[in-house]
Amino acid sequence: MKIGILSFSEKGFALAKRLSGFFEDGGDSVNFKRAESGELSPWTKEHFFSDDAIIYISSCGIALRGVAPFVKSKTTDPAVVVIDECGTFAVSLLSGHIGGANALAAKAARFIGAMPVITTATDRNGVFAFDSWASANGLTVANPERIKWVSAKMLAGETVKIKSSFPIEGPLPEGTELAEENYDVLITYRSRGKGDALRLVPKLVSLGIGCKKNISAEAIEEAFAAALKKSGCHPAAIKQVCSIDLKAQEPGILSFCKEHGFDFITFTANQLIEVPGSFTSSAFVKSVTGVDNVCERSAVLGSGENGKLISQKDAGNGITMALGIEPYTVRFFNENK
Repeated sequence: MKIGILSFSEKGFALAKRLSGFFEDGGDSVNFKRAESGELSPWTKEHFFSDDAIIYISSCGIALRGVAPFVKSKTTDPAVVVIDECGTFAVSLLSGHIGGANALAAKAARFIGAMPVITTATDRNGVFAFDSWASANGLTVANPERIKWVSAKMLAGETVKIKSSFPIEGPLPEGTELAEENYDVLITYRSRGKGDALRLVPKLVSLGIGCKKNISAEAIEEAFAAALKKSGCHPAAIKQVCSIDLKAQEPGILSFCKEHGFDFITFTANQLIEVPGSFTSSAFVKSVTGVDNVCERSAVLGSGENGKLISQKDAGNGITMALGIEPYTVRFFNENK
């Protein structure tokens, strides 16, 4: 996590320094400083759009004036936490669930001996929050406008029905049950399904790509859209792009990956040859690359042990694509945490 910490006094700066060391010891990247006159707005603007979280060592009023011009959406805003300079309270101010401000406030509070101040209704009432669970477990909330609706049902004591495309291990959250129809929450990698259900999408699909030399990013984008439509895969489920190492510096693929924020993983021909399974074979591809199929084999290899194809090779305009998926189990409660 990338964290920015802004303080406004000598005492606050000392606390910011302590927190910085604590978070960095935990593997986070931290930038902390004491604000000069007039620096609140420009510092906030810089860090609001580049950091995962912002901590103000200040009053809530100062923090509100800082973030107010930039607040947009619970799915994109960073976590914002306010801690008073005496270290008495750690207030989750913005993006408590998806952004992780509630968890960040609680973590900081434990370290400095403060009282965490959490005001989200589900937390105050001890009700399971699907958006908070999704954020903590790497799932994307595909339609965040449905969060309030599901949370309202939970708070009203109504049963929330869950459908999952994956096996579920362990207990369900209190107040929920499994259902195949008329469900309220859908955990899936697909775009299909009941449109008004809260859709939670784990990132576990590898996109395998093969292409001619110097294929444009625009052509790859078009092929990607077609592959998603044909397979019914939700774009938020894509974890990474995979190919053969001959394509490691292919400009179109690199540009496409950068645009979407995808990692680009490549494998040698020998690695791809060793992938078990039945694949669409091409003598021409083998003569050029040394392996009979690049996209399908790389999609499966990228999906790890027991990965499998969910969409076979789709070819056109000098591009081939396939989709592989890694095994996934839904766990609402982790005993190790």
